[in-house]
Amino acid sequence: MMCHEVVTRNVHFPDTERAEWLNKTVKHLWPFICQFIEKLFRETIEPAVRGANNHLSTFSFTKIDIGHQPLRINGVKVYTENVDKRQIILDLQISFVGNCEIDLEIKRYFCRAGVKSIQIHGTMRVILEPLIGDMPLIGALSIFFLRKPLLEINWTGLTNLLDVPGLNGLSDTIILDIISNYLVLPNRITVPLVSEVQIAQLRFPVPKGVLRIHFIEAQDLEGKDTYLKGMVKGKSDPYGIIRVGNQIFQSKVIKENLNPKWNEVYEALVYENPGQELEIELFDEDPDKDDFLGSLMIDLTEVEKERLLDEWFTLDEVSKGKLHLKLEWLTLMPTAENLDKVLSSIKADKDQANDGLSSALLILYLDSARNLPSGKKINSNPNPLVLLSVGHKAQESKIRYKTNEPVWEEHFTFFIHNPKRQDLEVEVKDEQHQCSLGNFKLPLSQLLASEDLTMHQRFQLNNSGPNSTINMKMALRVLSLEKPERSPDHQHSAQVKRPSVSKDSRKASFKPQVPVSPPADSHKPVPASPVTESDKKTDIAEKSHPPNASPQWPTDLNRSSSSLLASNVTYSPSHLSVKEPTPSIASDISLPIATQELRQRLRQLENGTTLGQSPLGQIQLTIRHSSQRNKLIVVVHSCRNLIAFSEEGSDPYVRMYLLPDKRRSGRRKTHVSKKTLNPVFDQTFDFSVSLPDVQKRTLDVAVKNSGGFLSKDKGLLGKLLIPLASEELTKGWTQWYDLTEDGTKPHVVT
Repeated sequence: MMCHEVVTRNVHFPDTERAEWLNKTVKHLWPFICQFIEKLFRETIEPAVRGANNHLSTFSFTKIDIGHQPLRINGVKVYTENVDKRQIILDLQISFVGNCEIDLEIKRYFCRAGVKSIQIHGTMRVILEPLIGDMPLIGALSIFFLRKPLLEINWTGLTNLLDVPGLNGLSDTIILDIISNYLVLPNRITVPLVSEVQIAQLRFPVPKGVLRIHFIEAQDLEGKDTYLKGMVKGKSDPYGIIRVGNQIFQSKVIKENLNPKWNEVYEALVYENPGQELEIELFDEDPDKDDFLGSLMIDLTEVEKERLLDEWFTLDEVSKGKLHLKLEWLTLMPTAENLDKVLSSIKADKDQANDGLSSALLILYLDSARNLPSGKKINSNPNPLVLLSVGHKAQESKIRYKTNEPVWEEHFTFFIHNPKRQDLEVEVKDEQHQCSLGNFKLPLSQLLASEDLTMHQRFQLNNSGPNSTINMKMALRVLSLEKPERSPDHQHSAQVKRPSVSKDSRKASFKPQVPVSPPADSHKPVPASPVTESDKKTDIAEKSHPPNASPQWPTDLNRSSSSLLASNVTYSPSHLSVKEPTPSIASDISLPIATQELRQRLRQLENGTTLGQSPLGQIQLTIRHSSQRNKLIVVVHSCRNLIAFSEEGSDPYVRMYLLPDKRRSGRRKTHVSKKTLNPVFDQTFDFSVSLPDVQKRTLDVAVKNSGGFLSKDKGLLGKLLIPLASEELTKGWTQWYDLTEDGTKPHVVT
């Protein structure tokens, strides 16, 4: 069956070649490959699983035997067009069907389980670069999966594993998600073959481009909702899931509409082209399971060539339905000469907002720090991590333990709305004592004035030791929509790939899992283009286009639900299947209220008077209990109209306990949102608790001001106590709540 599948695919793809010599080589290397895999499991996967969930802190592998059956390479594709002359790109179609013996235990729960067989199928990319004029001719080897591999695990002792609190049903996906974190784009394993100097460029990967996706509207979708016991066909409640590699976006739901208009905009990084695709799936939202409304897969090579596509696409795998997309391929320019034009085109030259469409990309390589001060205890080494933020967007580095000379070697990217006005804020923190070890602010205008818009240096840290520095390389790249070079008689229709996953094999009983974030309060509509005659011609052209499935996995092996879900980039127990839309970039995000007004409010509060019925502001939460996961799920969306602690506003974060438990392990905290009275958190937390138990508990929510770590402005901004004895808890709700001084009698905002 498997051999037949490979032969069939090679008929469709003559540029994908058989490589039996490579399989013979792998067979000979297999014992040594197994040694590497065992090292990967012990040194990378085991600590990652332990850190993924408090309940898994005693997780360990007691035996790892991958077996004698080597993995097979079913086909090899070598890219010779549209690639750099100093690189070789190979795509290997990998299949591994092995009887292995992997035993694991979780000592804390006296739980033992094992894996007796594993199947993995996926497309692994190998890049040889840079090619050099000296032996060994290849500077380094990079290995990664273009998208999540299809994974099927045959467990033994699975019942024991499911008994572990906090795991419930995630057992077959947790390993896959951790592997994704290390092996799926934009992550990769890089093996240097020459000196560090020559591979410095590999540590600073610049995306090939940015894809701006205008998710506009659909027409003539299937009506999935039925009435009168199925006798009457109704409408659907459509929403879309948009994927580019590991970047996943989810649109808002349009209720009861077969011709929905979303008018949303998303931006995604494209690291590999050729190879990456834009994948879109439409679903009808239902209380139990979401019905499939069609899919689309578009080759990004075509989008890069055309630069701008505005078309109606016929949906695959369904009898009817069309989707209107506008796709822009933005190139990354190392000069600022077009910046004013770009700022004007996205309307970033007039308003002061930090949000909206992006004019530039900030690429940052966090190398190391030196001479950090001690933590709270004198002469004790801290556990340093770095918090990087631009506007309200923040990212954290990994923690380095017990050192004042940490080496991170991590890569970050930020979409920038207006580099003339925005700053990069860097803070080094001690995770152990939650104190600051130093900080600095870099106006991005300094990067605009630098050669190639790039800086690579040691930055002196403020509020730190006299010689405390942090070594970083950063570059701005202006996002420019260039016109393609083409002949006058050029005609185009976007290449639509046929999906490799059939509708029949889709695990429809699972709802897609996406990172949680709420819709913004209001949307600036993106102008939708009307249907023209040329659109209709394009539609006909697509209908007659030959199937062009990407060389992925055998379709008879699509049995792992985890690979078909829009799951998170990395496994995190805080990211659960609470379905919420990703805010469109075209959304308004409320700006902080003027400082004078805030000070006035604070003075009135101190005088015992109030402004309206919510003097301390409000918080928006989603709360529900998942019986399937045995968890209480709380989404902290945002706060509004908080009080100001200083002239610059407040630095709020949200802390939660599930009373009566007030232990450190029971505490849940959001990130800190700097200098704002209207913070947006969009973070999901869970508490492992049964439904009968949770209905006896109270959720204790406090909004606190972080201030500076040595600041007197640290303190409480407001509290909220929510008794959870509600019969609606399994359905869940999203509410705005008033904050009060002691959390009692919260006023629910309708």
